[in-house]
Amino acid sequence: MLPSSNVFTARQTKKTKSKAMVHYIIVVTVFALVLGHVPHCSSSKTVGGYLYPQFYDLSCPKAQEIVKTVVAKAVAKEPRMAASLLRLHFHDCFVKGCDASVLLDSSGSIISEKRSNPNRNSARGFEVIDEIKAAIEKECPHTVSCADIMALAAIDSTVLTGGPSWDVPLGRRDSTGASLSGSNNNIPAPNNTFQTILTKFKLKGLDIVDLVALSGSHTIGNSRCTSFRQRLYNQSGNGQPDYTLDQSYASQLRANCPRSGGDQNLFFLDFVSPINFDNSYFKNLLVNKGLLSSDQVLFTMNGGSRELVKTYAYNQELFFQQFAKSMIKMGNISPLTGNKGEIRHNCRKVNA
Repeated sequence: MLPSSNVFTARQTKKTKSKAMVHYIIVVTVFALVLGHVPHCSSSKTVGGYLYPQFYDLSCPKAQEIVKTVVAKAVAKEPRMAASLLRLHFHDCFVKGCDASVLLDSSGSIISEKRSNPNRNSARGFEVIDEIKAAIEKECPHTVSCADIMALAAIDSTVLTGGPSWDVPLGRRDSTGASLSGSNNNIPAPNNTFQTILTKFKLKGLDIVDLVALSGSHTIGNSRCTSFRQRLYNQSGNGQPDYTLDQSYASQLRANCPRSGGDQNLFFLDFVSPINFDNSYFKNLLVNKGLLSSDQVLFTMNGGSRELVKTYAYNQELFFQQFAKSMIKMGNISPLTGNKGEIRHNCRKVNA
């Protein structure tokens, strides 16, 4: 039997340990509750802000399947639609961030971005987005944003044509306005210099690697005669063609892209495999057969981008890996989250 002093000491030690244990349990419980309210931001799949792939797992679990079904139907009907939906996401993110501002029609004080030079008579796929939105609204009303629908349509378009897949961070909300000037000024143009294009990417937090990888999306889709005519007839204002363009290829292009007229005539961006998402776009650049000036300058005007073009031309897997990373990065440009923006009922107009 312990002496009385030792008994007292033992009791005190026991009480101290008990208090410490209670304190530990409280701390752990509070920490767990706090983590439970953080939207998976510690997950390796999370990419900044409040965007994370599981955002709709509870609120609209069928959302991604609905998008995939509608996109697959649209692409089966018209293969070109895959490139159109991918481009729509790009043109949205480069203006005010990925907030579906490009989808808004002109109304009241809103002047639609659809009127801008990069989008007028060019941007398309709006009806597909409308169909997706209508189907999702029936399944889970006022839950899934138009901005997230565009991000999901972009990955489905890529995968359906043979490209890579990635986990799309979700949780964007929709803007309540548009920016015609932003659309005119921020989106890289086909005749921009390499430095101008790179600057526009850098202003959005993207770098030269993202520029080259994302340009690889031109492995699918079409371009209009008006977007590259100057390369065929008057590249530098001196009446001479662009001699960085393979001249036999240029002759073929002139047949359907005259000096005047035929502005809307369509040409494959990648004439080798125009409906397959692969690395032949980069192989074309190696032999001076990039359709747009903004494509070919990646190989002719900068040593860093030239090496990236070569790398992706020789290694499709590396291109696919970087394209997925760059798409996630682009999709995270200035998203509206939390209480910012809204979830539109109709992607073409702000809520009443």
